[in-house]
Amino acid sequence: MEFDLNTVSNLLIEKLNTWGREFIRILPNIAIAAIIFVLGFYVAKFLRRIALKLIAKVSHNVTLNNLFATFVYIFAIGIVLFTALSVLNLDKAVTSILAGAGILGLALAFAFQDIASNFMSGIFISFRKPLKVGDVVKISGFMGKVKEVNLRDTVVQTFQGHLITIPNKDVFQKPIENFTTLNKRRFDLDVGVSYGEDLDKVQQVTLEAVKDIPDISKTQPTTIMFREFGDNSINFRVRMWIDSAEQGTFSKVGSQAIQRIKKAYDANGITIPFPTRTLDFGVKGGVPLSEVALNTKPAEVENDDPNDLGMDMGEGSEE
Repeated sequence: MEFDLNTVSNLLIEKLNTWGREFIRILPNIAIAAIIFVLGFYVAKFLRRIALKLIAKVSHNVTLNNLFATFVYIFAIGIVLFTALSVLNLDKAVTSILAGAGILGLALAFAFQDIASNFMSGIFISFRKPLKVGDVVKISGFMGKVKEVNLRDTVVQTFQGHLITIPNKDVFQKPIENFTTLNKRRFDLDVGVSYGEDLDKVQQVTLEAVKDIPDISKTQPTTIMFREFGDNSINFRVRMWIDSAEQGTFSKVGSQAIQRIKKAYDANGITIPFPTRTLDFGVKGGVPLSEVALNTKPAEVENDDPNDLGMDMGEGSEE
């Protein structure tokens, strides 16, 4: 088969002409698609700014706000891109892209299920605001002050100085004790007095002892509730409200309450009983133990072993 240069040239020219005519035919569509993409790019940026302003009104989490605005921007760009491809009659390409994105998203959802769960929980936490940085909280058994609220986890610093990172899934699903929300806490102090005490006097002296402690609430009264007849004492609980959620103030109020109640009881002759034990040494009552001469005479030892007796007798006969 001979190589015909003219035939090849004609085929090439015909193909180029076909492409040229097709390009000229779709040139208006290309121009429209380009205009759509350029205008869509600026519209997407504008929507991002609007979304950032709107989300800032309901959320003070900067990371979440930027993430939401970026999501709006990407979503808008996606719509613009698919619209431009449709104008170019590339519907099959659009369908393929959407199908691929769906499969990829499903695979990623299964692969990063825990991360996605923590991430979504962080978004809900940012909107609901059950806690914020600086709050004194108790979560999953850990009590301390919130240091960070991220999209994936929440960091709590315990009062022992430890930093605890708690996944947001646990924060969202488990109970949260927030002591800062009401900005007040109650300190419950259990006390016991002797059965011989006048309980009205005990109540009066106790309330008088704790009423001037700093940081105790002036609006909510301190109360005393008698609880039980114990083995050695009548037990009651002193309930003191504190106008602060800080752990340092909470502990200081409890310490001062114990000191003041002890001093007040000593001054008023009120007895705080404690378990006692009686030791019987077999001596007459009222006699000091130091004056008693203990009988230390050793007991007589009986020896019934005939071998020992025989040995003793033999040794005696030799003498």
